Amino acid sequence: MMNKLVLFISTAAIFWSCKPKIKEQTISKGELDVSSFVILGGAQASGYMDDALYFEGQENSLANLIALQLTKAGLPNFHQPWVNEGSVGIGLTGLAKLYLNYKTDCKGVTSLSPLRTSPIGDGSIFSSSIFSSSQRFGNYGVPGLKLLDVAQQNYSAQNPYFSRMASSSSASVLEDVLSTNASFFSVYLGVEDVLDYAKSGGTIQNLPSQTAFQNAYQQVLEGMTANGAKGVVATIPDLTKMPYFTTIPWNGLTLDEANNTTLNSIYNPLGYYFNVGSNPFMIVDSTANMFAVRQILSDELFLLSLPLDSVKCNQMGVLFPIRDEFVLDQGEINELRGKINQYNEVIRNLASQFNLAIVETGSFVQKLSDGFTYNGIAISAKFVSGGAYSLDGIHFNPRGNALFTNEFIHVINQKFNATIPKLNAGQYRAILFPN
Repeated sequence: MMNKLVLFISTAAIFWSCKPKIKEQTISKGELDVSSFVILGGAQASGYMDDALYFEGQENSLANLIALQLTKAGLPNFHQPWVNEGSVGIGLTGLAKLYLNYKTDCKGVTSLSPLRTSPIGDGSIFSSSIFSSSQRFGNYGVPGLKLLDVAQQNYSAQNPYFSRMASSSSASVLEDVLSTNASFFSVYLGVEDVLDYAKSGGTIQNLPSQTAFQNAYQQVLEGMTANGAKGVVATIPDLTKMPYFTTIPWNGLTLDEANNTTLNSIYNPLGYYFNVGSNPFMIVDSTANMFAVRQILSDELFLLSLPLDSVKCNQMGVLFPIRDEFVLDQGEINELRGKINQYNEVIRNLASQFNLAIVETGSFVQKLSDGFTYNGIAISAKFVSGGAYSLDGIHFNPRGNALFTNEFIHVINQKFNATIPKLNAGQYRAILFPN
């Protein structure tokens, strides 16, 4: 009996002595100099979300979240062009930020919908300059900033978001960024260069040539790396994977027997047929026939800007075809994706040329489109409930920005032999639902 007891104690001692020890991650900046950091980008970098720039969005901006993690590796400070904490914010169209609440539609049906916090945006944000030569900004994320406008002199006259933070009325964004003499940088440009085209249903024809894009990006990176700074750049995602373009179904026209008979009598002579139940909406297409109308195809997209009350109650998409500015058709989708591919080829080549880390944002956006689980939380690109996008359907919410920040941290660590910790994205909010 004693021998068995000794054997048990000995075996237990061996078992507990072999129990693995969990070590805390050692934080290292690796090959980086993080004495100063600057990010150059558009709305996503700035913290623009819910279709406006406002304080909480800035707190949870891509720029601020990257900087937060860099402080753990030695970044001493990071300054943003803050708006007032209680502000309703202001968007590119002058409207206040969106929030989720109940709305009654034209048929008297009440459901959750994005609403404006205030009838108008907070224009006081643009009333005065907040530039300080003694406290340079690290966040040069400017809503509406296109790559081709980065080096434009007097840009503050064109963009009020930059005007409030510009060093002078004649300054360009690039020269103000370069004046920070940052030791480490991030560039996330190009989204705004394709966004006008996408959000207008292809009616705004302002996509830059690949050569123009190449020249502008080259100028940016030559300036950013002139002092030997290291950096990370990001490609442009496929915008058509975002909720702004995927939420409204192409076949959302539901017909009963009477309406089905009426529509068939109107459209059968043009070669279009309807059935009881779900059907494709009718859209404007100048190339379709003499009446410039056809059914939308399953791989074409409606924009979130489509006025749904007009669809529900005024026969838009039925007797009155949906106008081109609310639709991305096959040709427009191919044009958009083709340009994005061209621009991304430029970004990848320049990242290699300047020895920079690169974030493939398209892979991240596709992952959201497919859906995945993060620490037990379901994440997807589904509008409102997906947990990643804000209520404008294009820019991320705080949780989405935290996940996106981790993509940057991952490639920074990989490229520069660093061990900068990632964020726990589950600690950041998604969409706030009403009580």
